[in-house]
Amino acid sequence: MKRDVLASLSDEKLVVYVREKDKEAYSEVVRRYGDKLWRYVQYMIRDGDLAAEIVQSAMVKGYENLNSFDVRRKFSSWIYRIAHNETISEMRGRKKILYWPLDADLWGVFESREQSPEDKLDDKLMKEWLDSCMADLSEKYRAVLVLYYLEEKTYEEISEILRISMGTVGTRLSRGKALVKKLCNRNNGKK
Repeated sequence: MKRDVLASLSDEKLVVYVREKDKEAYSEVVRRYGDKLWRYVQYMIRDGDLAAEIVQSAMVKGYENLNSFDVRRKFSSWIYRIAHNETISEMRGRKKILYWPLDADLWGVFESREQSPEDKLDDKLMKEWLDSCMADLSEKYRAVLVLYYLEEKTYEEISEILRISMGTVGTRLSRGKALVKKLCNRNNGKK
């Protein structure tokens, strides 16, 4: 099947096609999700090269377990879950949880605009401040915040990825935002 036809298939139909007709078509899954998964993993750990290795491992596990995927469910949640599990395994294998600084564009706090040198300095300082706040946030809150705000996942998708209830997703989002605010205030010298 041609790449443009593969690209037009839903994730779930693509999985069926890979299973039944052409194993090589899994490359379309890698094309669709490689960068997205890498971005998520890199927010959870500090090492970009290690993030690439984790994503590669997740993609291999996804391929090896493709027959266990239930096509009535959402594929993106399933593949994110595999990447999340690989990331957590790596983080637990380390003594210190690492953190990759946030990209200001993804936070959406800095608009693309003409800026004076003072504005650019303010933005740089704001980004460094947010990075320092997120660095102190635990994995369970960071994962929910990254999935919701940066990856734009729904409560249901986050629930499936992290295997927590939707109520827990809401609670962790609320507590995570409060903790970020508290950490940012602490890092800014406020109590």
